Amino acid sequence: MKNIHLFFLLLAWVAGLRLVGQPPEKAINVQVVPNKADWTYQVGEPVTFTLSVYRHGHLLPGVRVSYELGEEKTEPLMRDSLVLEKGVLTIRAKAMDKPGFLRLAATATVAGRSYRGLATAAFEPEKIKPTTTEPGDFDAFWAESLQELARVPMDPRMTLLPERCTEKTLVYHLSLQSHQPGSRLYGILCIPRKEGKYPALLQVPGAGVRPYAGDLTNAEKGIITLQIGIHGIPVNLDPGIYTDLGNGALRGYFGFQSQDRRRFYYRRVYLGCLRANDFLTSLPQYDGKNLAVTGGSQGGALSIVTAALDKRVKWLAALYPALSDLTGYLSGRAGGWPHYFDRNNREAFYFPEVVQTLAYYDVVHFARRLAVPGFYSWGFNDETCPPTSMYAAYNVISAPKELYLMQETGHWTYPEQGDRVGAWLMTRLKP
Repeated sequence: MKNIHLFFLLLAWVAGLRLVGQPPEKAINVQVVPNKADWTYQVGEPVTFTLSVYRHGHLLPGVRVSYELGEEKTEPLMRDSLVLEKGVLTIRAKAMDKPGFLRLAATATVAGRSYRGLATAAFEPEKIKPTTTEPGDFDAFWAESLQELARVPMDPRMTLLPERCTEKTLVYHLSLQSHQPGSRLYGILCIPRKEGKYPALLQVPGAGVRPYAGDLTNAEKGIITLQIGIHGIPVNLDPGIYTDLGNGALRGYFGFQSQDRRRFYYRRVYLGCLRANDFLTSLPQYDGKNLAVTGGSQGGALSIVTAALDKRVKWLAALYPALSDLTGYLSGRAGGWPHYFDRNNREAFYFPEVVQTLAYYDVVHFARRLAVPGFYSWGFNDETCPPTSMYAAYNVISAPKELYLMQETGHWTYPEQGDRVGAWLMTRLKP
């Protein structure tokens, strides 16, 4: 029993690394640094990048480096390959004439191995505007969808997982009927054992297909937690099953039925998040007022969507939200993950019907409708969720908002970011 419990704690830790895992250190460090400490510039202001290669903390001379300079996710404005005689190179870049991001990415080759580094300069990012066009019936479409959801019985099924329970917390595998009869939503529910009323936290997932272990840490602090999957399959199966599904039937799920706004995969996902809240707010242990939602990447998008559609949500915390300003590529700049219209995917997705469908699911339009305080965090070096796309959504938020920047981070977080998110949520859920 003890070994099983330790296994699931390890599983939770590994799942957490997908959200907060910091890239491992390497023997060779390719360092790219803009000349301003905050990496932020005015439009028209020149930027200078310093490219250095280190080994054992010292500059490594005579190393060959290839680099590219340009706006994120677009064709480079400049590229070159040369030997750094002293291990360092200064590159003066042409200033951007519009709000956005300019990135220098460099690769050094040492003893046949490649090592990469990058830095991204921001130019008045608070002025970035969305490219996506909001459908005229956006609110009507989602109001109708919520009405349909309300007519479907929740049919909750809770299965106690004794091997995961602790002295303070009961842990359940949860199954709910979701957006239509027969469609199920699964998750791991953690409820404090002690009798009382508690706040609730919905944790929505990043992209991919995987099992979940539940959030015991916050449950032990006196919060009901529900960690959900989005694919309609139990979340406590053998890990190999998720690998097979991710490489097979669910590969590319984010594009399924994208030519039909009602059948698009993310409709069931968005409504599933609201169904999870239906359940949380129905629990006798729920305190009736304190509900928050959090997640990173795809989960950051789902946090914004859920808080915008569900007035029961009082707070949200979103890390590097995906699905933001998806049409950026059609306007000559980066769009949000999963990059439907970039040069790799445009042939598969660039149809009028897809553009129309995605407009109903773009995070920008939900961000405009947020009415509750939110905490947000990301970095300029994110190559999965481009900062241009994230700022396009963040800049339209009129609700109280706080952005915690860690400029040098990519699609990962430092422990300090996780600490700040946790502290922000804890202060509001348990004042």
